[in-house]
Amino acid sequence: MVNIQNPTMIRTLITEFPLTDVPKERTVTEEKIRKYTYTKDEVDELISDAVKEAVDEARKIDEESMAKHNRDATVLSMILGFTALALFVDGLLRVLGIVPPFMDLDVNILERIADKVETDVIDRIRQVPIQKIFHR
Repeated sequence: MVNIQNPTMIRTLITEFPLTDVPKERTVTEEKIRKYTYTKDEVDELISDAVKEAVDEARKIDEESMAKHNRDATVLSMILGFTALALFVDGLLRVLGIVPPFMDLDVNILERIADKVETDVIDRIRQVPIQKIFHR
């Protein structure tokens, strides 16, 4: 904020205000053109430097964003993997009868397998004559 109480400061600002260095006379010469403009080679060099700087910055941004993406994807994959593993183990333990049924959904198959073995397999074994097996 400018202090209005100090008029010398305002005068200094007005007198030292930057003005254009373009001459007032309008005659155009080769020397004046070179003074205020760039050559084609200078423009090409400026453009190539700007492009190089922009590409370097874009690569840096790309590397940083890919690193962040990889970190986030790794954490998400770990969470999903542990969840799937926990659900698999829970289901396996319920099927084996180690964990009690959930909401009266009994998926225990060990008792059914044991019953089948007792009835079907043992009956079939009894049907096979043992003497024929030993005489071979």
